[in-house]
Amino acid sequence: MNRKQLCVLLALVIVLGALGWMLYQRNQTSWQSAGQSIGKKLLGDLPINEVAALVIRGSTNELDLVKKDNRWRVAQRHDYPANYSDISAFLIKAADLKATQTEEIGPSQLGRFKLLPPGPATNTGILVEFKDATGKTLKSLLLGKQHMRKGAPSTPMGLGEGEEGYPDGRYVMVGTGAKTVALLNDPLGNMDVKPDQWLSKDFFKVEKIRAIAATFPAATNSWKVTRDTETGDWKLADAKPDEKLDSAKTSNFSYALSSPTFNDVLPLDTQPAPAGWDKPTTITLDTFDHFTYSLKIGAKTNDNVPVELTVTADLPKERTPGKDEKKEDKDKLDKEFKDKQKALEDKLAQEKPLEKWIYLVSSWTVDPLLKDRSQILVEKKAESKKDGKAGTDDENKDQATSEVK
Repeated sequence: MNRKQLCVLLALVIVLGALGWMLYQRNQTSWQSAGQSIGKKLLGDLPINEVAALVIRGSTNELDLVKKDNRWRVAQRHDYPANYSDISAFLIKAADLKATQTEEIGPSQLGRFKLLPPGPATNTGILVEFKDATGKTLKSLLLGKQHMRKGAPSTPMGLGEGEEGYPDGRYVMVGTGAKTVALLNDPLGNMDVKPDQWLSKDFFKVEKIRAIAATFPAATNSWKVTRDTETGDWKLADAKPDEKLDSAKTSNFSYALSSPTFNDVLPLDTQPAPAGWDKPTTITLDTFDHFTYSLKIGAKTNDNVPVELTVTADLPKERTPGKDEKKEDKDKLDKEFKDKQKALEDKLAQEKPLEKWIYLVSSWTVDPLLKDRSQILVEKKAESKKDGKAGTDDENKDQATSEVK
């Protein structure tokens, strides 16, 4: 290689290096062109105490979380109470959102960040509108695609260099007509447009069960069990002489519906009615605390069964004093009684409003109680009979051998 060729080669290296540096600097400048907004609150002074509605729009549906009667509710679920903790946490987080990076972009680049306005097109974002009690939009935020953390070589998750790991941020835009996209260090993964994801999952709880009655469409399958104390054995009511309750099959009755959950809700006047609603199974549970829970249960669809709840309580107004009760003991026991009754009254007041809806409950929640009468009894062993008498296994075997001969 002569001197002239070497000079040309060096000049080419210098030019390429300069171009690479300029491209790098332009990229850095682009992501920090709105640098004055980095570290500042994206939504400014969002007055979260004035927010009375959240409208969340996705590509094909809309979710309205609205404050009514001093409680957040899910409009698409017939004003069923919403999960206040989730809404409160999001509002507090939204008011403090800050960008870690920003970039000026044009309309043609919105799809790359999934920041196109909600609609039938692809690469659209999720628009969150913060509204006050009059319906005025205070602020709006468009959520784009999540930023994925790159995996390091030989990570415990098995991710290689350059492979995407888990979400650690999200691209967002204030409003829908802005020219700046911001990158947050929070993926906002709980922002879902599905109404059932925002429902308050506070539900009823059955405690200290005294009796359980299952009434099936076929009367012969129905049954009722009772017990005398909270730790006593279950007994089958109106048991026939040849019926014996199988304690292994009823051992979980004591804790039935002690912590039930539901997946979704329907209005009581749902049309068409849930499957099997014309011939439901009814489960009634009485407790030692004088509560009665009645569950109307329809047919199973996929993994859910529809359940309608009725709850009542016949709480005693006064305590019956014990024989020869001392004055100091009476005062203490009276106070304990009043405290307990107040707690039970609060429990009834909390559970009574649940009667307004039909709940879609996972079938495994009620399956232990949906057993036919024969399924809770000790199985009868097959018996061979001759001359109206049942023989032992050895006698039956000898008899069969004799007949063959």
